[in-house]
Amino acid sequence: MTLSDFMENNFQDLVLYPPLFYSWDIGIRFELGDPEISSVQDPQYIPQVYDRALELYRALHHQDDDLFVVTTAYFAHVPKHQAKKLNLYKRYIKDKQILKKLRLEVVPDIGVDPGEVPDPKKDTYIYSIKCKSHEVNSYQIIKAICNHEVGLKPRIWQRVYFINIKNKTIFHIYDDRGCDVISASKNSLAQLYTNYNDWILDYDREMIDQVFR
Repeated sequence: MTLSDFMENNFQDLVLYPPLFYSWDIGIRFELGDPEISSVQDPQYIPQVYDRALELYRALHHQDDDLFVVTTAYFAHVPKHQAKKLNLYKRYIKDKQILKKLRLEVVPDIGVDPGEVPDPKKDTYIYSIKCKSHEVNSYQIIKAICNHEVGLKPRIWQRVYFINIKNKTIFHIYDDRGCDVISASKNSLAQLYTNYNDWILDYDREMIDQVFR
């Protein structure tokens, strides 16, 4: 099964672009950073972000689950000959046989008006690889995603989506503040909603409660 086939069958017309929560009917938005801590410089802040993000990931993904690890990137300010070079997978997936499965799709400027010529600098590069959950170093990827906005290293500036083929869920950490989880069926998220209800972002709680109650 290809990524395109999976998305067409389970998330028809969904564009992998944040915020996912507002683009799909079934989803939860979780808070990763503690709102009681006023500064990211507080030594307790980032460890909690890591812990919450990883716990949510593990609650959704079992070791043998099949995943698509999808990365979207933009290279508007990168020299053309470097545009296709993305070391994220080489760094966080060590098995060279799995790396051979890496796929790249270039989507032309989706914001172009009819009759206009698409701007290549606005192309979206969609990298995807199919693997088992245990074959990807999810903890290090999650840390690097959370580090980006707060200026820590290592950091990942691209958008990374973990798509669980069995559960039909998509997990996306948008930055250290929070993450979105969406699903083709609310049954896949019912336990997550119950077990981590205290972590739900209060701003969207009413909308989320309407779905899962």
